[in-house]
Amino acid sequence: MSNGSIDPGTSMGAVRLTVADLDAARDFYRDAIGLTDLRPPDGLVRLGVDAAGAPLVELVGEPSAPPRPSHTTGLFHLAILVPSRADLARALQRLADARWRLTGASDHLVSEALYLNDPEGNGIEIYRDRPREEWPVRDGEIQMSTLPLDLDGVLGELRREDEGTGMPHGTRIGHVHLNVGDLTAAEAFYSGALGFDVTVRGYPGALFVSAGGYHHHVGLNTWTGEGAPPPPPGSRGLRRFEIRLPGTAELAAEEDGLREAGFEPTRDGDVVSVADPSGNRVALASED
Repeated sequence: MSNGSIDPGTSMGAVRLTVADLDAARDFYRDAIGLTDLRPPDGLVRLGVDAAGAPLVELVGEPSAPPRPSHTTGLFHLAILVPSRADLARALQRLADARWRLTGASDHLVSEALYLNDPEGNGIEIYRDRPREEWPVRDGEIQMSTLPLDLDGVLGELRREDEGTGMPHGTRIGHVHLNVGDLTAAEAFYSGALGFDVTVRGYPGALFVSAGGYHHHVGLNTWTGEGAPPPPPGSRGLRRFEIRLPGTAELAAEEDGLREAGFEPTRDGDVVSVADPSGNRVALASED
């Protein structure tokens, strides 16, 4: 049963990870990525753009947590969206200064992206969007591709006066990309129950969904294997990711829609939590 379309003002919130070495992970997100420690920590390490802002990444230290096994579901990457191409250039320079190796760099037509892993193997994308009017559309579907990124062109955006060391104001989580076990079940959850629109089906073994006409807020793929199981409870990696609704009425509608679709969300204060069919934990929260 469909929940209808999710509110077009929906956005992505913090991504929470379980890490074995909390200090190393915090140092990486602060020094190589350029995020700032937020206060109070509330039992978590919270990192964002400025001390008064919302967190983008939350870290939970569990020294005994085992690595997430290969060929299981979980996080493919969290994606940090920067406001401009010049900000992407500064992010690239920051990674070079930290001597952190990229795993890839791609032009997706709608965006330009850098790829890397954090110290515990969690995938990260840092990207900038092209203006929406430049996104290619064919037969009503946004066109995306994976082409080599012109790194020299990106670095050419740097200016001598660019001395900032941290991520700029306006940086946020743009999307989350997940490994799932079954795309049909994932579509029934993210599109059918939550109400995201399917935007791209053209990638083999992948599906992209969004709110408000964005290219994607959630990416889904079966690249770890069809029928991949969830990792054992307590493994390192994705603990949950957050979807933020514009208000409490929209949050209540999502909760009702999940129940009508046969899922069993739980509520803790202003946060509604549920697991997708592949065991990935989703936290729905209100901006109010």
